[in-house]
This record gives sequence, C-alpha cells and structure tokens, in this order.
Amino acid sequence: MTKSILAAIALSSVLSPSSKAAAPASDKKLFNLNKVWSAQLVFTEDQWKAIEPKRTGGGFGGFGGFGGGGRPPGAGGGFGGGGRGQGGPGGPGGFDPAGIVAGGLIRELDANKDGALSKAEFVDGFGGWFKSWDTNKTGSLTSQQLTDGLNTALNPFGGGGGQGGRGGGGGMNLTARDGARNGLASMMGLEFQTVHADLLFEGRRMTNVAVRYKGNGTYMNAQQSDKKSFKIDLNEFAKGQKIGSVSKLNFHNNVTDASWMNEPLAHALYRDAGVPAPRSSYLRLNVTAGSNFTNRFFGLYSVVENPDTSWANHNFKTKNGLIMKPVTRALFEYMGDDWSVYQQAYDPKTEITEKQKKRVIEFAKLVSKADDAEFAKRLPEFLDVDEFSRFMAVTVWISTMDSILTMGQNFLVYLHPVTDKFMVVPWDLDHAFGNFPMQGTQEQREQLSIDKPWTGQNRFLERSMKVATVNSAYRARLAEFQKTLFAPERLSAQVDRVAATIRDAVHDEDSDKLARFEKVVAGEPVPAAGFGGGRGFGGFGSPVKPIKGFAKVRHESVAQQLAGTSNGQTIEPMGMRGGRPAIGLGNGLATELIKAADKNADQKLTLDELQTAATAWFGEFDKAGTGKLTSEQLTAGLGAKLPRPNFGGPPPGQ
Repeated sequence: MTKSILAAIALSSVLSPSSKAAAPASDKKLFNLNKVWSAQLVFTEDQWKAIEPKRTGGGFGGFGGFGGGGRPPGAGGGFGGGGRGQGGPGGPGGFDPAGIVAGGLIRELDANKDGALSKAEFVDGFGGWFKSWDTNKTGSLTSQQLTDGLNTALNPFGGGGGQGGRGGGGGMNLTARDGARNGLASMMGLEFQTVHADLLFEGRRMTNVAVRYKGNGTYMNAQQSDKKSFKIDLNEFAKGQKIGSVSKLNFHNNVTDASWMNEPLAHALYRDAGVPAPRSSYLRLNVTAGSNFTNRFFGLYSVVENPDTSWANHNFKTKNGLIMKPVTRALFEYMGDDWSVYQQAYDPKTEITEKQKKRVIEFAKLVSKADDAEFAKRLPEFLDVDEFSRFMAVTVWISTMDSILTMGQNFLVYLHPVTDKFMVVPWDLDHAFGNFPMQGTQEQREQLSIDKPWTGQNRFLERSMKVATVNSAYRARLAEFQKTLFAPERLSAQVDRVAATIRDAVHDEDSDKLARFEKVVAGEPVPAAGFGGGRGFGGFGSPVKPIKGFAKVRHESVAQQLAGTSNGQTIEPMGMRGGRPAIGLGNGLATELIKAADKNADQKLTLDELQTAATAWFGEFDKAGTGKLTSEQLTAGLGAKLPRPNFGGPPPGQ
C-alpha cells in the first residue's frame, strides 16, 4: 500500500468532530480563558519528517555549540562558537572553551559582519583592545589587565559591548545573521522548516495549512519530547481560511511553566492595564503523523494571538501601522541613516515604508544625541507616554526579566499610523511573575527596584524614565494598579478560576505534571523546568515561587518603595558578578598570549608584543592561506592553544 493511500486513510479516520463544541465563529470567542478547545494536526509521514529544523552550524554540543561562531556567515555573535561537542548539556560534547572564545572574538572583532576575521580585523582588534585597557598609559599591559580585559570583551552575555544593536550592556546577544530568525534557537544553528498539514479545530476542517515549530527556550526545553510549540498559518497555502478574523495561530507548549498560566494571566494583566497585549485561550492538541502515530494526545497548549495586522486592527481599527519585534539591548540607538543596519535587530513584521524607516531613525537620533532638555521636550512627539507608562508598570511589577529589562527581547514595537507615536507591547511571557531563574535571585526579583528595574546600561529606558512626565505617569499607574489589578487576592482568584478550567486537560497529559500543577496552584514552589526534559540547565533549575506566592511578596515590596521606605533591589547584568564577568573566558587566552609574546618574561605585554603574537597566530591558523579565519578555523587553531578541561571523563582524545 502506498504512502499516499495510507495518508488518505489516516486523514479520513482523524478528521472527524472530536467534541460537541462548535468551532468559534469569531476571534472574540476563540480567545477565552474559560475555554479549552480541541484540535488535531494531521501530517503525512514526509511532512512530519520535513518539519524537523535544519542545522546550519554550531549546534547544541554542550557549551561548545551554544550559538556564536558556529553560525553561518554574517551571524552577529552569541554564546558559544564552533561547537566541537556532539552531545547535549553535559553530554559527550562537554565544555569547549576554544569554540566559545572563537565565537566571542568574531562577535567583537568582525567589523564587516561577514562571519570571519581578516588579518587586519584580528591584529588591529587586539591593538584596539590594548589601547583601551592600558588606562594608565604605561605602554604595557600586566597579565591581570590582559585577563580582565579579555574576560569583559568575551563575556557571552554582552558585557563586551557589542556594537550595532547586537547585544552589549549586559544581555545575551540574540540577534542572528541578516535574514535569519533572531533568538536562541537560531543562534544555535537551528532553522525551523514550514510544512503543509491539515488542521481540525472543533470539527472544522482546514486543509493545506502552513505549520512550523516555534520558540527558543521553550523549543530547547522540549527537544526530548514531541510537545513542541507550533506556529500555524491558515491562509499561507490556502487563501481565505480564518477563524473569525484570525489567520495565524500560536500553540504554546508552556513547558517552562508548571502552572500553564504565567503567560495567559500576564497578557490578561497587561490588557486590563490598558496595554494592547495579545489574547489567549487553551487547547487540547492531538497529532497524527503518517505511520508514526495516529491521533496522539500531545497535551495542553495555550493559544496565543499573533501580533499581526489582525491584532492591530482589533486594537487600533487599522492595519496600516508598523509592527516590529526587536531583539536588541540597544533599542533606539542611533547607528546612522542607512536602514539596512537596523533591519535585522528591529525585525519588521509588516512591510516597512520609507517614512516609517525615517521615523525609527529620527527617534534613535533623539535618544542617542539630544541633550536632556531637548529629549524631555520632544519625547512625547515620538512615544505614547500613557501606553508606555502602563507597559512599564506591569512589566516591572511582574518582574519579567526575559524582556526589555534584561535580554532585549520578547516585546513588540508598534508605530501608530495616525499618531505617528511608538508603543511597546509585551510578547512571550512564560517567565512572567518573577519566573526567570537565569536572572537574579528569587529575592531580587521579588524586591526588584521600581526606579532601576533594568540590568546594566539601557540608554532608552534610562533616559525615558528620567523624564518627569513619563516617571510621574509610571508611578501613578503603579499606585493605581496596586489597589486594583495587582491585588494578590485578585490574582489568586484568577489562578483558581483558570485551574478549574484546565485541570482535566493537565490530568490527561501527565500525572506527574498534574502533581506539580496542584502544588503551584496552591502557591508552593517546584523546581524550574530546564533544557532536555526538565532537569534544569547550568544551575538554573532552582525552584521559583508561583504566582500566588510571588504576588503577595511583590505587592508588599512595591508598596514600600512607593512609600519611600524601601529602595528595592537591583540586579546585575547576566553573566556578571560583583561588577566583573562571572565566566572567565579570557583566562586561558591571556595565559597563552603571555606565553607566546612575553619575550623578556616580565609578565607584561607591549602593544608590539601583543600584535606580533596575534600576527603569528593568524598565520598559523590560516592554513589554507585565504587571508580569512572562519569560525571553524579559529576554533581549531585555538583548540591547539587552549587547555580543554576534563570533568572526570576520559582524557582528551580517548
């Protein structure tokens, strides 16, 4: 029997009504937190195989493949390098310092962003560092100065001060190469593939829909399971298919959240505060994949509104505004008048006009170059102050650190076509309510300062929040919402109400997940899920307080800060500890440079000594004589120089 006949039989057996509920006739009915819909995705065997991401370089080979230099030409940095390792975290790949250092060198020294280093970039780059680090102008660097400088420059979390909006200021650089999808998955060399499939939504059959995996941290957490998040476009291959006015759907797996509620309730909180956040509902998802499996229950998902022209029309009664999804720690940083420099970091989701490009650049110039008086006067010309004050009030109160506050991601920027003002809108909130253990301690997130909630330097937030009209509006919204939206008893009641709605679906998915679910609904912490099946990753698996426990403590902290009896707590940039990089990636490199260049054995390097060593290394690494060092060549060359630590396994090479 042929594959096509088998697929047809499977399709006819699966595409039948699965419940008594009718498919929602409008998007208003679709997005309802009191409802759990039922849906089925049906793939042929070939389609299910084709949906798997393609690897374009790097890979998740332990730390060695965590982004960075192993990506295709033009990639803009990240955490990692060539990725010599082959396993997952702690697997056969292990920790590969050469790959990570290679990624950092390309991130910092690749002036033309072609994904490789020329001899001039390599040698002159070390020369530029020398001049910056020789602060006392002695004409030489001590071994400690060299080590400290390299540790800062190579900090994978952006401490090196990446340029062009590509990281820096204390957040991991998640901007990908030009034209690629931004975010952690892309940085690790994964490109999601769109395939054809069929969708049955509460008995309504929609054929030939476009489906791909989605997510970054949630995708990495789900690598060892079938329960990936999906992005679905009903209209891409078969025009006219919609649910109400909605043609794109996001099925989120919530694998990082034992309550399934952080994102839906955070989005609802923003909307209640007057911020046009996406809407949500819940969904039981079954999947058929040819002969692999038929009608398998994948579990409970949240359905999240896509921030597209339909979302804009719902909120603003127009489809003509500009929607962007920035990934940058340097939002509205002026980088010149050529839009191409901004394109990748700002990632427009609608076709951008010349007028809109000019508006973004004009605002960036104001943020970067205007004096304080001019900035305060003209800011309301560009920024919707009322909406921004509401956005910041909720963002800071729920301590969502995987956001504009730290990572420079998970938010949208909307340029209204009538007011010509920018609005900031939240996105991807599975780590809301202080639930991002990679940033700060539990206490720091609960006590987060309302005056300085961002980490490191953030020119846009720092300047905007200093403007009196913005700051007064922001504090007024905090005070107002403390009495209403942020009341712990209100949030607790919402948790209980949603729990009653989704409890049966959680039970049907997994008994262990139900036990975790019941604990967090009751307000008890459970260990955070981590990469590779929920065991945590890199020490970030410590328990976090769920919504009920967090809300009570956070409400008290904000009340004290508004009353002036507490200053709250600030959080250091990711990868920093005590003002210094927590990861000493420059240690080994500094040691090897001293060995190679310190001819008089005084444990110091002059500019000439450093650049002479860099020149020699370049020639040694460039075995093909191309005049360029790719990430693979740089990783291989450094691998012969830098010691590779052994954590109890067999000796290197065995």
